[in-house]
Amino acid sequence: MTHPTEAWMPDGKVREYRMCTRCVMDTTDPDITFAADGVCSNCHGFEKNLKPYWKPDAEGAAELEALLERIRREGEGKPYDCIIGLSGGVDSSFLATKLKEWRLRPLVVHVDAGWNSELAVNNIEQILSKVGLHLDTVVIDWNEMRDLQRAFLKSHVANQDIPQDHAFSAALVGKALEHGITYVISGTNFATEGVLPQSWGYDAMDAAHISDIHRQFGEMKLKRFPILGFRDYYETMLQKLQFVAPLNFMPYDKASAIAHLEQNYGWRYYGGKHYESIWTRWYQAHYLPEKFGYDKRKAHLSSLVVAGSLSRDEALKELEKPLYTDNELAEDTAFVAKKLGFTVEELEALIHAPPRHYLDFATHAGALERYQAQLARNAVLKARLNLRTLPGRIARKLTAVLASPKG
Repeated sequence: MTHPTEAWMPDGKVREYRMCTRCVMDTTDPDITFAADGVCSNCHGFEKNLKPYWKPDAEGAAELEALLERIRREGEGKPYDCIIGLSGGVDSSFLATKLKEWRLRPLVVHVDAGWNSELAVNNIEQILSKVGLHLDTVVIDWNEMRDLQRAFLKSHVANQDIPQDHAFSAALVGKALEHGITYVISGTNFATEGVLPQSWGYDAMDAAHISDIHRQFGEMKLKRFPILGFRDYYETMLQKLQFVAPLNFMPYDKASAIAHLEQNYGWRYYGGKHYESIWTRWYQAHYLPEKFGYDKRKAHLSSLVVAGSLSRDEALKELEKPLYTDNELAEDTAFVAKKLGFTVEELEALIHAPPRHYLDFATHAGALERYQAQLARNAVLKARLNLRTLPGRIARKLTAVLASPKG
């Protein structure tokens, strides 16, 4: 299988193929645009929206130390001062080893959604045995997970990782609230994840979207599957928890992290970003490119290019490699089909059916718009109340601004 140069376009229009002159993103991203010099909107987005907050330098080190000290101080007298999800992948495994060095006392949570590879399980065991951290495993009800994943495949949307990603986040949040933990440590980082086209997927935390797809295509009730509703997510989780991404405040290089884990912890690499899950490997390397023309390696490699840890030529050479060998693809497809209760022919028929856009199904967009409007109204009200403490001249001027349509 070669990497695609054409992709499904939601508007049905055919675009002339073009690739960025700086990274390796191309017109398989339906929303991509190019500047006069050929540099794409993903690169410009990284420079404008992410790079200012990426601090792999002395300033970042100082901010990180202050943050770690605050976590340690606020966690005094508690069994745990933070929580981290451990998948067995590079980012979370590397971060788990650093938490021990930083003298933090994390609750380590692994969410088993039914797709762990033996290598991922072994990596988790190797890390925990060496650093001496406690593991709490959350096992998702497999019958319900399978029913939800079957429903998503029948919906023909791009982001087939939503059931797993939602379960991971919901389970982690549930454990944090259960143990009274404020700080959630995340392996999210700009060094390896600075480019990811929004057009290639959709928000995994949209419970309305999940419920609508399951209502249309599911075959059983979801009684135990962890769902974070809109209020749970925006009004409880985001207010009670603080999400921390330490890797954005330190030098972080994927190759160096892998070498560190292999040499010191007996950890083994699994071959691709998020490929510690058999499902995600199959979904990213077969479903997405075959059905939508989206090769996620382009985003992963472009992230490394814009971060300066990989040259564009090196990225292009990586893209020349096949996504799968024929034997590996046949094995994974047979495994996924059997596990989800499809025949191989049924699964391939789903892949080759016409794609659908996530907007064909319900979303929480309306609820989010109302929530943001309420936050804005609350901010204006608070500002007006604060005017009482200001000198009269300044208060009158600010009152006029707040009263204006643009205020």
